[in-house]
Amino acid sequence: MQDSQSDRNSKRAPAPPSRAAYLWAAALAAVAGFAAIYVSSGLEGNAPLRAVAPRPAGLALAPAAETARANAPAPRGSSGAAEHEKREPAVRLAAAEAPRPASGSGLKGLNRGAMAAFLVHKSPKVLPEITFVGEGGTPHKLSDWKGRVILVNIWATWCAPCRKEMPALDRLKAALGGPAFDVLAISIDRSGLDKPRRFLEQVKVKHLALYNDKTGKTASLLKAFGIPSTLLIDRQGREIGRLTGPAEWDSPEAKALVSAAIGAGGP
Repeated sequence: MQDSQSDRNSKRAPAPPSRAAYLWAAALAAVAGFAAIYVSSGLEGNAPLRAVAPRPAGLALAPAAETARANAPAPRGSSGAAEHEKREPAVRLAAAEAPRPASGSGLKGLNRGAMAAFLVHKSPKVLPEITFVGEGGTPHKLSDWKGRVILVNIWATWCAPCRKEMPALDRLKAALGGPAFDVLAISIDRSGLDKPRRFLEQVKVKHLALYNDKTGKTASLLKAFGIPSTLLIDRQGREIGRLTGPAEWDSPEAKALVSAAIGAGGP
């Protein structure tokens, strides 16, 4: 009888886990889950890993990169070294024979002192044709002075600095004017010749001729965006330098600059 009771007890289902066991299992699962989430976010968010796509085979480089690679010296001993060394003398010869721009027709270094603001062009600049009128409405154009060095001054009666500058230009023409050099002071007053004439009389100009362009196109074509603007033009009618704003055109520095332009060459 006792044996039968023992057999029945041994066949009975195991007792369910205690509440404490459930709590321990839940805690361990939570810790494991939290650790998994932290590692995942750390890899994807905190320290992202970005894949760099390789350049496809045969993809052309940008022109600048291709040029740099083509011009890079070949390493000594490589198969391209001999060809590279053959090219070097030819490259040096071509560079030596390349035309070099003129440096302001010999004016370099003369823009100092009173002429410090004078801009010397690296090479002469071709100018468009401009037209204007003289005393009595006589028509003129810039090419009428071809073969002479000229200083073209763009001014107006309403320009306060022009009142002080004009006598200096007059004295420059008195000192250097002649068959090789002239000063053209072209007014852009819209009223015509009358106001510029009275202005020149008031400042006691004796040598400058009266010129006017009431259309204002002269200033635009010559890109004289400030008044006064003065351009130095060579015998071929090309601009070799300019100065924006008033200047002491009768100063020793101005005379040296203009004299250098006059002596730069024949017509």
